[in-house]
Amino acid sequence: MKLQHYLIIGTFFLSQLIVAQPVNLELLKALKPRSIGPAAMSGRITAIAVHADHPNTIYAGAAAGGVWKSDNGGVKWTPIFDKQNNQSIGSLAINPQNPQVIWAGTGEGNPRNSLNTGNGIYKSLDAGTNWMHMGLTQTKTIHRILINPTNPDIVYVGTLGSPWGPNVERGVYKTTDGGK
Repeated sequence: MKLQHYLIIGTFFLSQLIVAQPVNLELLKALKPRSIGPAAMSGRITAIAVHADHPNTIYAGAAAGGVWKSDNGGVKWTPIFDKQNNQSIGSLAINPQNPQVIWAGTGEGNPRNSLNTGNGIYKSLDAGTNWMHMGLTQTKTIHRILINPTNPDIVYVGTLGSPWGPNVERGVYKTTDGGK
C-alpha cells in the first residue's frame, strides 16, 4: 500500500478517537417537545391554501391524512376532513370572493413509487366544518383546482387520472355552476 493510503486510513481511525465538546444538559431542560402540525400526524403535505385577506388561516392537505386547518398562523392545527371516506389530498383552493368556500381534490397529484388515490372532489361552504362530495369520483388524482377570481362558480380541475395507465378520466374539467 502506498503511504497515502496509510495516511488516509490512519486519519480516519484517529478521527474516531476525538471526543466532541460535552453538552451542558442543564441548558436543554427548559425545552419542551410540541406538535408542529399535520406533518407529525399524517406524512407528506401535498397542498396548502391561504386566503389573501386572512393570512393566519391556513389549510394543509396531506397525502394520507386529510385536510388540516390552523387559525393562528400554523401554531395549532385541527383535522377538518376526518368524516370523509378518503383522506388522500392532492389540491386545495379557497374561493377568492368568499373564504368560507373551500375545495379539496382527493388523490395525490405527484406520482411517486407509492401513491394514495382519491375519490373525487369535495366542497365546503363553512370553512371546512362540513363537506359535500361534488363528483369526479373516478379521476383518482386531482392535482390542481383553480377558481375563477371574478366568477367563483367557474372552477377548473386538473387531474392525472390513474397515473399507471391510460384512462378517460385524465384531463382538465370545468364547472360553470359551482360544481352542481
